[in-house]
Amino acid sequence: MRAWLLFLLAFSAAPSWAAHAYAQFGDVKYPPGFTNFSYVNPQAPKGGEIRLVPPTRPTNFDKFNPFTLKGTAPYGIGSLMIESLLTGNSEEPTTAYGLLAEDVEVAADKRSVTFRINPRARFNDGTPVLAADVVHSFKTLTGKLAAPQFRTIYAEVKDALAIDERTVRFDFASPNPELPLVVGGMAVFSRAWGQGKPFDQITTEVPIGSGPYRIANPRMGRDITYVRDPAYWGAELPVRKGMFNFDRVTFKIYLDDTSRFEGLKAGEYDFMREFTSRNWARQYTGKQFASGELKKQAFENRNPGDFQGYVFNVRNPKFKDIRVRQAIGLAMDFEWLNKQLFYGIYKRVDGYFPNSEFHAEGLPKPDELALLDPLRAQLRPEVFGPAALSPSTAPPGSLRDNLRKARGLLEEAGWTYRDGALRNAKGEAFTIEFLNDQPSLIRVATPFQTALQKLGIQMSFRTVDFSLSQQRMDNFDFEMTTVRLPGSTAPGGELLELYGSKAAATHGSSNIWGIADPAVDALLQKVVGAATRPELGAALRALDRVLSHGYYSVPQYYGDAFLIGYRPRPFVLPPTIPPYYQPDTWAISTWWASPANK
Repeated sequence: MRAWLLFLLAFSAAPSWAAHAYAQFGDVKYPPGFTNFSYVNPQAPKGGEIRLVPPTRPTNFDKFNPFTLKGTAPYGIGSLMIESLLTGNSEEPTTAYGLLAEDVEVAADKRSVTFRINPRARFNDGTPVLAADVVHSFKTLTGKLAAPQFRTIYAEVKDALAIDERTVRFDFASPNPELPLVVGGMAVFSRAWGQGKPFDQITTEVPIGSGPYRIANPRMGRDITYVRDPAYWGAELPVRKGMFNFDRVTFKIYLDDTSRFEGLKAGEYDFMREFTSRNWARQYTGKQFASGELKKQAFENRNPGDFQGYVFNVRNPKFKDIRVRQAIGLAMDFEWLNKQLFYGIYKRVDGYFPNSEFHAEGLPKPDELALLDPLRAQLRPEVFGPAALSPSTAPPGSLRDNLRKARGLLEEAGWTYRDGALRNAKGEAFTIEFLNDQPSLIRVATPFQTALQKLGIQMSFRTVDFSLSQQRMDNFDFEMTTVRLPGSTAPGGELLELYGSKAAATHGSSNIWGIADPAVDALLQKVVGAATRPELGAALRALDRVLSHGYYSVPQYYGDAFLIGYRPRPFVLPPTIPPYYQPDTWAISTWWASPANK
């Protein structure tokens, strides 16, 4: 749900903005009248098909509404069928250009933004996109029948008002420079979708959106195919020229890793992102790869690293003590895993913003201290020391040394080994149920389980399918699990949903940890209120220090390249790879089919 707006030059008398693009920090690459983004081919031919598997965990879908809490919507429905007032690109992290909106104006006091909707904008049923549809979308997404994360995302937006038929204004609770991007990136759908039914009961009705694709055969199930709309209204816009070139985009679902990879070899689909290093090293070999029928390629990028880690549900009393969480983290031996299981291709996650300018390193710098000092009474003294580093077993360290430290921390917290288990003062044994919907993860987590056993902690795996896992996660009904959060070039308001106290108490939110810390809340407000890129960096590094020293997670690992297996023969890739992208959306939006293979 990223937002992307229209920039303007400030009037000397009244500093309001209005033009073709908006940048949160004032940097815009493409001038008025630009024709296309530099990383696309504006002459790319239309036609052909691309077939992919979703990069998310596989499951059947049982609804077409991607905005409600219950059920699972098909992959790609939001990005291919539904558009926003603004759209970004893969080069500029905090700049947005007009899509449904042809113009935007930010008030001089920055407490509101006004959009003028492009008169050519049409939904896929042929009706015009109007201000009333934008207001309806906002009211619906922030209502009680939509998934609760939207209320968090738009918490600082006071209201949306239709000024006239094609002009809409959003009023803000504070002059936050990110908010024009947030509301500009909001999904806009037709008021006619669902024909007045309660929003959480709109399940079988396909969204009425304005995007370049429609669903070919709207039936519930596994696989789904989107067909390019020949009447798509925005095909010649600068932000769409040379993009979305395939006539058909199909996502195929396989419920286990083995059948999914066999499907690639059998020609059932064309593109797959690999997340498992063992598979990458061992499976992507053989005649088909040697002949060039299939290709494996590590695509470089400048994306911030993903945060991946085992996470504690700190709502559970056994994880309340920070010393317990720190001790459990000492039981993970990344160096052994990377050598023995990962073929050395991963790097250890340190902090919550790895491989980015927002990652805290060393001692706090003056700009970070300026934010941390007013919170000193609420923070652990360690926050003001060196940034937290994930435990290491590299020589002269060892897992044995780390487990010895862990045992000491557990004893301080009241847990001692007796009668064959780690027990508290009441004699209760320390057990952990690890909620898992990825059977392949057990191989990776078993060494961690074995190390915990040496501390007297019994960890069991509860492996369930994705839908049950999601239901339990929405209800915070778990003790430990694993999470992967894609890195962001400009983290902002979405962090309220991940780490804010309000989200911790909201079922269905992304704050699965249960982090409810006033100091974290205060730093989150500094993040969303940052007026310059340096201010944003300082606030995020300070936040990184506080979260890392809270030991809410056991950091795992990340890769600095996308591991892709694909069928090269039907496709032509654009000559320029942008710096910031996700591989599946980049392929869908910028690749094209060779005319000889349509």
